[in-house]
Amino acid sequence: MVTVTARVDRASTRRRSATLNRPLALLVAGTFFMENLDGTIIATAAPAIAADLGVEPVDVNLAMTAYLVTIAVGIPISGWLTDRFGGRRILMTAIAVFTVASLLCALSVNLPMLVGMRILQGVGGALMVPVGRLVVLRVTDKRDLLDAVAYLTWPALVAPVLAPALGGWITTVASWHWIFLINLPLGVVALVVAARIVPALDGRDLPPLDWTGFVLCAATLAALLIGLELLGPQQVDGALVPVAVLVGAVALALLTGVWFRRAAHPLLRFDALQQQSFRVSNVGGGVYRLVISAVPFLLPLLFQVGFGWSPVRAGLLVLLLFLGNVTIKPATSPLIRHFGFRSVLIGSILGGLVVLVGLALVRPGTPLPVTVGLLVLSGVFRSVGFSAYNSLQFADVDQPGMTDANTLASTLQQVAVGLGVALGAVVLRVVDLVAGPGTLGPVLPYAIAFGVLAALMVHPLVEALVLHRAAGNEVAGR
Repeated sequence: MVTVTARVDRASTRRRSATLNRPLALLVAGTFFMENLDGTIIATAAPAIAADLGVEPVDVNLAMTAYLVTIAVGIPISGWLTDRFGGRRILMTAIAVFTVASLLCALSVNLPMLVGMRILQGVGGALMVPVGRLVVLRVTDKRDLLDAVAYLTWPALVAPVLAPALGGWITTVASWHWIFLINLPLGVVALVVAARIVPALDGRDLPPLDWTGFVLCAATLAALLIGLELLGPQQVDGALVPVAVLVGAVALALLTGVWFRRAAHPLLRFDALQQQSFRVSNVGGGVYRLVISAVPFLLPLLFQVGFGWSPVRAGLLVLLLFLGNVTIKPATSPLIRHFGFRSVLIGSILGGLVVLVGLALVRPGTPLPVTVGLLVLSGVFRSVGFSAYNSLQFADVDQPGMTDANTLASTLQQVAVGLGVALGAVVLRVVDLVAGPGTLGPVLPYAIAFGVLAALMVHPLVEALVLHRAAGNEVAGR
């Protein structure tokens, strides 16, 4: 009788935990969506923004780069701020900063002002993402972690796919200003909801912030992302400047690593990498995210530049990735519970690799149903892979180490996503430089790019194969 009662109590507690955490997870997912959407939505509005501000369309890319670099630079400090001042206070501050900055972006009258406001917006985004996730992780039992992370995963999958079509539609029916103005009601609602449901956890006394580590880390990330951005198509002529920046990034990375190993209270701690589940999720998983993030960037270019299709047709086809995401999403958690993390990761990586090979073989004359099928399957496998990695990474991390692990994971993931877009651009530029401009025709450079991405998928596949069979079973409820 006692045993039965205990089981009922545990089941009841688990139901209450899931019920209480679902609104919080949805709130944080909403802020993730805002941050992810604003990272890419400006791309399709670049011509309209350029015409209004009196600059060249390629110059507007600076506003995108400034936003992404600021987020990457700001993430490492998020864990310290959360522990020092409390997650609720920092999350609400981040939402407020992001919302106000969105209004100022819409009011920008020249490119320097827009870039400055995008940097401010990036400050808010840099804190919303890791702080929000940390708040959810701290109040979620590991048995409910799989469901909670499922909510936190969809923004990273959906936003980059919806952004091109949504940005084009908003710019067409209204003006580019509404790309930023739509954040105002969303931000106000998020603030009101956050004030009601985010736990008011107090801050605690901490050692002083590692300012030296922060500056070194910020300089490394900024140099890395800017150097790769300069290697992209339609950027500076020649490779001297970007190569110099990348060399500087490598030197800074080595210096940063030495500092973090010797500092008494380093900004980033790497202890979590000793856990195989965390290491696989953020090293092999980092390569996986890099590859997957490059796909929505390359596909519109392939369809428009390579195939000569209209932006509308290209945008609608890219939305098929979203269809694949949505179709498989309800089955993602049951798949993990039934087969375990290792099997699901192997299956999603293998499936993604095959799809990338298929995309490398697609040509303008390929039957449309074949192309459609590849895009839907790409969305299916990326959804399953992202969900598995995001749920597995904290499976073996205890609560005292959660802040450090979350900060490190957020930093690595943001860099991987940023590098993914840059990688696609770099491969296209290198192919063009090696073969000669226009030598390979409009399609073959993209085929080579997808082939490179498929080859990179081998690394996460190997790591998934050596993953312990019982990894994450507690989270999966197996």
